[in-house]
Amino acid sequence: MGEGVALTGTPSFEELERSPGFPSRKRLLTGPVAVIECVQEIPCDVCGSVCPYNAINVPSLKSLPQLDETKCVGCGACIPFCPGLAIFLVDSTYSREETLVSFPYELPALPELGAVVEATDRLGRGVTEGRVVKVLERDGFDGTVVLTIAIPAAFAQQVRGINMRGGG
Repeated sequence: MGEGVALTGTPSFEELERSPGFPSRKRLLTGPVAVIECVQEIPCDVCGSVCPYNAINVPSLKSLPQLDETKCVGCGACIPFCPGLAIFLVDSTYSREETLVSFPYELPALPELGAVVEATDRLGRGVTEGRVVKVLERDGFDGTVVLTIAIPAAFAQQVRGINMRGGG
């Protein structure tokens, strides 16, 4: 079955790896880092303007965001402000067995800390179980919450959302 943004509306992993917002494999192993999964040139530059470390550059409104992985400290400040919900944070250094993935969450039912959830891929398909380790809500986030879940390390580049079991 064909994959990719042109066929499914969701970028394939190969498309993501080629985009200027995707960190290198080496950088992914050194600590938390933003993963910008924006592969279509749309007029937007919010991520670049909210990054306190100037790690995201959007050369023009018709350019893809470019991640300077040497400047990104993995703070996640960009996550709740992306209107396309296309920025994630991956921390492969959390533990030997688990990786942390942080992502935007806009559903009304929030999971509780410690809740076991179904971790889903970019298309919403269940991939593995995850455990909620952080729920970050702030007034300035305009209704977007940043969730962080711990998942088995092997799924770090697949998991991008959740389905809750039993309401959290």
